[in-house]
Amino acid sequence: MVDRGPKRLSRAESVLLVVDLQEKLLPKIVGGEAVVAASCRLIRAVEILGVPVLVTEQYPRGIGTTTPAVREAVGARWKPPVEKTTFSCCGVEAFGEALRAIGRDQVLVVGIEAHVCVQQTVLDLLALGFSPFVCADAVGSRGEMDCRVALERMRDAGAVITTTEAVLFELSVRADTNDFKQILELIKG
Repeated sequence: MVDRGPKRLSRAESVLLVVDLQEKLLPKIVGGEAVVAASCRLIRAVEILGVPVLVTEQYPRGIGTTTPAVREAVGARWKPPVEKTTFSCCGVEAFGEALRAIGRDQVLVVGIEAHVCVQQTVLDLLALGFSPFVCADAVGSRGEMDCRVALERMRDAGAVITTTEAVLFELSVRADTNDFKQILELIKG
């Protein structure tokens, strides 16, 4: 048996963080619909796998609330998002409390904007000793270059850059389980 090191995801150690997938900003995000679709697929999959989900909203009075697709994907597990005006989620005490209460150190990150709230959160998570895994196909920005450079910077800082499909296979571990059969249906879409 191989020891799964800190760069390998574990269901028991992971939490999914959905950063600011809000209605008013999404139409301006390059590939915004694809970012939401990938995020929702991951949200549905982690429910099957027993991985908790945290959702944040940046200044919802100005930017609007979380997109209905995400709310629907979270479903019965929906809790009020952590509201913030800081760009980093880690700048809000309620976020820190929620993350500590979950007690997991691997943070799967999806959301917008990659070069602002996602990047600042990931850099702070690293500084706090967490292991962030950023799903490149489930983050976005208004500009392609901003997103690309943010992913490079986060990788250079120590975050793992991956994709939602890679995460689903890694968390599933095996192909011969009922969980994986359900996950496979989500992958096939």
